[in-house]
Amino acid sequence: MSEKILIVDDEQEIADLVALYLENENFQVFKFYSAKEAIQCIESETLDMAILDVMLPDMNGFQICRKIREKYNYPIIMLTAKGEEMDKITGLTLGADDYITKPFLPLELVARVKAQLRRYKRYNTGKEEPADVLIHSGLVINVKNHECILNEKPLSLTPTEFSILRILVEKKGNVVSSEELFHEIWGDEYFSKNNNTITVHIRHLREKMGDSFENPKYIKTVWGCGYKIER
Repeated sequence: MSEKILIVDDEQEIADLVALYLENENFQVFKFYSAKEAIQCIESETLDMAILDVMLPDMNGFQICRKIREKYNYPIIMLTAKGEEMDKITGLTLGADDYITKPFLPLELVARVKAQLRRYKRYNTGKEEPADVLIHSGLVINVKNHECILNEKPLSLTPTEFSILRILVEKKGNVVSSEELFHEIWGDEYFSKNNNTITVHIRHLREKMGDSFENPKYIKTVWGCGYKIER
């Protein structure tokens, strides 16, 4: 069964072009030029990914992203205007997994889509196999089922947040650089290596875990090197 991808962009030429490229890759596409119909689709369809433009006539992409994250953890890619660094930071803070700046090459977007879906499916399959479980100081990560529990309470993490936490726990006691996290998570040449991206995801993780930057219990920043979780 082909994956279902939502596209929301009020620039019809862009939305139509992206839809065409994705359909040629056998994805099932739900395409909308405004937020209202897109939200109805989010509520009625079982989606595998959303591609959201930031600027829409009736509601911005950040609001749609926030609404998706209230219930779902599937990947979200934000489409941002050239040079709008704050849009990228805002999207990542609200739970987006990736962003791409307009104008972009359709094949680059397709590559990003495939990379995100590969990673997402990797943590949502394998039910027949025993679950891989990582345990650290009240934190329980079920890798196979993409579940995370902290002090007996479930944590709702995006795929990117889950990946970062999993990697840090797997390599606890060692410093993991931002570059290494990029390679482990995205693993493709198209992703712009901007340290700010990892920084935003780390900050969001700390907020969800009730961890502090100044006196962290879990994720520690090692200045000039990266991040680590102590043994």
